[in-house]
Amino acid sequence: MALRTPGRVPLLLLGLLTTGLAHLPLPASAPRGFWALPENLTVVEGATAELRCGVSAPGSAVQWAKDGLLLGPDPRIPSFPRYRLEGDPDRGEFHLHIEACDLSDDAEYECQVGRSETGPELVSPRVILTILVPPKVLQLTPEAGSTVTWVAGQEYVVSCVSGDAKPAPDITFIQSGQTISDISANVNVGSQEKLFTTEATARVTPQSSDNGKLLVCEGSSPALDTPIRVSVTMNVLFPPGPPVIEWPGLDEGHVRAGQSLELLCVSRGGNPPATLQWLKNGQPMSTAWGTEHAEAVARSMLVMIVRPEDHGARLSCEAHNSVSTGIQERGVTLQVTFPPSAITILGSASQSENKNVTLSCITKSSRPRVLLRWWLGWRQLLPTEDMVMDGLHGGHISMSNLTFLVRREDNGLTLTCEAFSEAFTKETFKKSLILNVKYPAQKLWIEGPPEGQRLRAGTRVRLVCLAIGGNPDPSLTWFKDSRAVTEPRPPQEPRRVQLGSLEKSGSTFSRELVLITGPSDNQAKFTCKAGQLSASTQLVVQFPPTNVTILANASALRPGDALNLTCVSVSSNPPVNLSWDKEGERLESVAIPPRSAPFKGSAAARSVLLRMSSRDHGHRVTCRAHSTELRETMSAFYRLNVLYPPEFLGEQVLVVTAVEQGEALLPVSVSANPAPEAFNWTFRGYRLSPAGGPRHRILSGGALQLWNVTRADDGLYQLHCQNSEGTAEALVRLDVHYAPTIRVLQDPTEVNIGGSVDIVCTVDANPILPGMFNWERLGEEEEDHSLDDMEKMSKGSTGRLRIHHAKLDQAGAYQCIVDNGVAPPARGLVRLVVRFAPQVEHPTPLTKVAAAGDSTSSATLHCRARGVPNIVFTWTKNGVALDLQDPRYTEHTYHQGMVHSSLLTIANVSAAQDYALFTCTATNPLGSDRTNIQLVSISRPDPPTGLKVMSMTPYSVGLEWKPGFDGGLPQRFQIRYEALGTPGLLYMDVLPPQATTFTLTGLQPSTRYRVWLLASNALGDSGLMDKGSQISVTTPGLDQPSGEPDYQLPTEQPTRPSRLPLMPVLFAVGGLLLLSNISCVGGFLWQRRLRRLAEGISEKTEAGSEEDQVRNEYEDSQWTGGQDTQSSMVSTTDVEPYYHSMKDFSPQLPPTLEEVSYPRGLTHLEEDMAFPGHLYDEVERLNAPSGAWGPLYDEVPMGLCDPCWPEETYEDTRGIYDQVAGDFDPMETDSLPFELRGHLV
Repeated sequence: MALRTPGRVPLLLLGLLTTGLAHLPLPASAPRGFWALPENLTVVEGATAELRCGVSAPGSAVQWAKDGLLLGPDPRIPSFPRYRLEGDPDRGEFHLHIEACDLSDDAEYECQVGRSETGPELVSPRVILTILVPPKVLQLTPEAGSTVTWVAGQEYVVSCVSGDAKPAPDITFIQSGQTISDISANVNVGSQEKLFTTEATARVTPQSSDNGKLLVCEGSSPALDTPIRVSVTMNVLFPPGPPVIEWPGLDEGHVRAGQSLELLCVSRGGNPPATLQWLKNGQPMSTAWGTEHAEAVARSMLVMIVRPEDHGARLSCEAHNSVSTGIQERGVTLQVTFPPSAITILGSASQSENKNVTLSCITKSSRPRVLLRWWLGWRQLLPTEDMVMDGLHGGHISMSNLTFLVRREDNGLTLTCEAFSEAFTKETFKKSLILNVKYPAQKLWIEGPPEGQRLRAGTRVRLVCLAIGGNPDPSLTWFKDSRAVTEPRPPQEPRRVQLGSLEKSGSTFSRELVLITGPSDNQAKFTCKAGQLSASTQLVVQFPPTNVTILANASALRPGDALNLTCVSVSSNPPVNLSWDKEGERLESVAIPPRSAPFKGSAAARSVLLRMSSRDHGHRVTCRAHSTELRETMSAFYRLNVLYPPEFLGEQVLVVTAVEQGEALLPVSVSANPAPEAFNWTFRGYRLSPAGGPRHRILSGGALQLWNVTRADDGLYQLHCQNSEGTAEALVRLDVHYAPTIRVLQDPTEVNIGGSVDIVCTVDANPILPGMFNWERLGEEEEDHSLDDMEKMSKGSTGRLRIHHAKLDQAGAYQCIVDNGVAPPARGLVRLVVRFAPQVEHPTPLTKVAAAGDSTSSATLHCRARGVPNIVFTWTKNGVALDLQDPRYTEHTYHQGMVHSSLLTIANVSAAQDYALFTCTATNPLGSDRTNIQLVSISRPDPPTGLKVMSMTPYSVGLEWKPGFDGGLPQRFQIRYEALGTPGLLYMDVLPPQATTFTLTGLQPSTRYRVWLLASNALGDSGLMDKGSQISVTTPGLDQPSGEPDYQLPTEQPTRPSRLPLMPVLFAVGGLLLLSNISCVGGFLWQRRLRRLAEGISEKTEAGSEEDQVRNEYEDSQWTGGQDTQSSMVSTTDVEPYYHSMKDFSPQLPPTLEEVSYPRGLTHLEEDMAFPGHLYDEVERLNAPSGAWGPLYDEVPMGLCDPCWPEETYEDTRGIYDQVAGDFDPMETDSLPFELRGHLV
């Protein structure tokens, strides 16, 4: 909102007087003056301001001045885009309107009226436009929007700085909604002129009530509608309140042992909330607590099971936080009540009848003390003595003694000691015993098999001992020969004795003894005892030998030693027979007198004598003890341990086969006792490390393991075995098989044509197999792979491919493939070079090259020949050897395989000296050949040859031809044709110009046509007289199959001829008259034309030509040459020779008319009618087949204007006109040099 300040009183009155006239048109005769004056104005930055100025000064220029700077009379004020003049100038309104005011607009302004015929200039009083800039930002320290942590009661300094503003803003601090009065503020200069900043500092002492509230910095300014504010959140730290323990119940501190005590400790207030911990007698118990931040309450629950030892313990809860000055604590002391944990009765409750029993009853510590009393059954017994003693944890121990006489009828009654107290009215504590009164049994006997019965060892025998009466129950103990019978402890052994438990049935007691009879049971006495009573029985047991033992007279045996073995049967019932055998072979033995035998049985012994050998090691010598009555045999064996040095067995492998890069295992089959101490392997005099190496390891059994085997590992390996008895050696051969590698392969292999040669392939391989050699011929054609006319042979590591009567087509690449069964097969490439005499490629009868003979142009003659070995080229001119020392002659030779080329470049061609017959002779050690090349002047092209039909449809005909000699200039082709029976010739230009195929369209079905093909260059066309350049065709009908698969509509409709109103004879006469007229100027124009052509030819450049790639290369790339002879020879296998050509040369010649005009509509003439031909009768050039020759000349760069061939049609109702070149320029009469002005060489 704009704020106005009062101006001077006269100006204000003048403004009030003139305000009403602001909108009235001013007459031209009105006096000059201001009817509205500007006033001081105050606006906020970014607002719009308008200073008013009303003027009564018709025809005067009005403008504003800013701080003395004139803003100009243009209402748009171009220099100040935000300024413009508002109001109607016709009414004298020139108000200054300012958009988006900024600080730069804060200035003095005045409205000025220019001098005019009606009066002098007028200037309004200066007014001030004041721009108010509000502060954009307040910078608070600490950072605005953050949370600051302060401690309650401490003083902190806070500063707040405003951004640039005008005027300087006022800064106020507000703490928790209350304005802080203690503020110091400073006003500083801002970053720009007229701007100010305010920096205020306040001292803040936070209290606990300020926690979580805001400290606000507020900036106010006249430029602000509302103050701007920034704030920080105060996090005030203060200590918590004292802890409170909430005790369950009314009687604080009193608790019962075993009770689960839950105590809650609460501390309120504090930031951060209090940290609580429980202590027992000063030792931490629990440090777990929880907080409720909303209520600032900390709680900790202590859960404990009270034990007797907790009596008198002090439980305390402590509370503190990070700003506490000390620890606040609350405690409680426990008073624990606990009963006796146990009651013990000392003394034995077992006594013989009619005797006294003395017992004592003692309790564990209890609080308070307990009383004791005795009960026998339901009868209370009076104690002999009662005592009380101090116990643990502040408790007491009670003790009571009792003595009384026992009788048989008291047996089995319960004797109880009972503890009781008023503190434990709901609980009873007892300890009880069963009174045991002892008295003896009355009768004892054994039930079992009758005495004297023979029992076979292993028979199950059941003995039962029975007794009547007695207390305690009779123990019924079994004895065997005065030794108590017990069951065997190890559970894994067979249970030969099973001792039953004491069983009671009424007053009868029994105990069973079940046993599996053995040798020790023979004639043994089994007794059952019960106290002073006993009963006995005896068994007779038959058993085989209990033990068969072999005794030897020596332990260390060696070959040749004598061994005496004795077999002893310790005991058996009845006696046994002994016999000897070795590995199933019966041995003769000698009987030895027996000794006494255990278990009241019989003993036996026999001995045998053996002579030892190494083959006996490990054999078993067996002694057998046979009982005829029991039909049972017992055996024992003695294993022979014969010490002998190592001996290799018959199955020892002597040859091991392995594959290269694979693994090999050289096994060891050796016998020795003791086992070999070491296995030492030696290869080629070097001992292999027993610890192993990068590629070998000696296994525990002595075998040698190799990996990554190479052919160098092939050979004999010597094995040395040793033990304490001696040594042994063996040789093991390792045969390493490896893939073949071609070692010798002569590349190239040469042979004269018609001769014989062997392609030899020698390999390194293992194994060498008879049929491992194979041969392949490499080539693109399928028939190239046949080797039927060649002989394959092999002997050992050499394979041969024998070629008889070598032919030229046998030259090429051959591959030797060797496969001995170990992958990969070896492959080797060898080139067979068939040497033959040179064969020059020379079209019949001659080759022509055209060049301008103006002594400034150059020509290149290309001679190519085939032959092996390399060919040397020589040149002659008109039969005379060419002097290559002449700087005008440069010869380059190129070799690529069997194809060789020579390029003869003639510089500064002269018609008088160089238009001649050049002969190229190709020579190598096997012969020579030659060809002739005619260097002639540039001329019209030769007619194309070989015109033929390739395809046909009812509307089109596809044609193909061979181009003729181009006359040394770029040639193009034109097809002329006529429909038989229809007068007039039609034509079509072949595009692109160098194409040799074309589809003639726009034909009619079932129509016979005669077609001519013309070649033309800048000097004219080839004419229509050659039979090879014309053909007759008949298009098929719509119902006939066409020569092309697709039905093709006409793509171009040629210009149709008009009818000929005149007779053909008159047309021919007119053509002759036209020819006679142009012949007058022909000579003059011809010389001029040839001169311009020579200038274009002189710009021709030279380079190498590109040859076809041949598959059989004869030698590596080479280049030879010398500056003296101006000749060079280049051979390459990578880059084909490239030769310059003039086929694409386009000299800048002006368009010309055809040299001969032909009568139109000659449909009645014969098909073999001859037409006028060349201006020069030169030798015809027959081109080589397409692709066999490269271009002879490079394309010469043209100028800005390439030759164009404008298509002009001449409206003549008598016939159809061919497309011809444009007219000659009559002003250019000397365009060709003298040498090219029509002279025939």
